[in-house]
Amino acid sequence: MSTTTRHHEVTITADPAVPTIEIVREFDAPPAAVFRAHVEPDLVTRWLGPRGMTMEITRWEAETGGAYRYSHRDANGEYGFYGSFHEVRPGERIVQTFTFDGYPDGVCLETLHFQDLGDGRTRLRGLTAFESVEARDLAVSSGMDTGVVEGYEQLDELLTDL
Repeated sequence: MSTTTRHHEVTITADPAVPTIEIVREFDAPPAAVFRAHVEPDLVTRWLGPRGMTMEITRWEAETGGAYRYSHRDANGEYGFYGSFHEVRPGERIVQTFTFDGYPDGVCLETLHFQDLGDGRTRLRGLTAFESVEARDLAVSSGMDTGVVEGYEQLDELLTDL
């Protein structure tokens, strides 16, 4: 599936044969700025997740061996997430686990690559590995694509200020 935003398309691919989701998106900002927006908690709260939700971070140690916990809130409730940062390589790569409080047995492994396209542009490529195709399909059916698209639109807006 592909969804077009203001300037760039988000490509979300769920391979039917393996329990993964690949998300690819380009940004009109250098890798250092896109990376910074992923590791500085005051910036993360300004873009991560769908519009209309507030985000609260209760733990954020974006460094190799660190951990995180945050929640999103809207009129329908609160949704908590947590994980650990396995590797944080500035401007290049983040490897982390990701778990939704509502499905604590579903630990995912996410890898983000920040590719320098030149001319102050970045391609962000994320790969999330799930424990099973069923768990992956549950995430896809949850409306995660809306959160990804809206989050990246908000990240575009934030990057114009950095």
